[in-house]
Amino acid sequence: MDDFGPDVRSLARKLIAGYLLYFAHDSLNSDGRKLFEEMARMLVYEHPELKSLVRKARRRPTLDNVMKVVERVLGEEARELLR
Repeated sequence: MDDFGPDVRSLARKLIAGYLLYFAHDSLNSDGRKLFEEMARMLVYEHPELKSLVRKARRRPTLDNVMKVVERVLGEEARELLR
């Protein structure tokens, strides 16, 4: 796993653990988008190679696309938080 900053990891955990708050119909709501954008900005700054993955999640902020980004940050912990 790459070395991701503590802020990125914290925001990713918050986004997935708060699934009911930040997602509506398996898509990010407005509060979820704000949180995701904050995380995405830091993530792309730290790891520019993930820009295309983040871009896809920004265009279609479905649970699956967001999880692809979060799994790169948190690994297996992401699926455990979603339960």
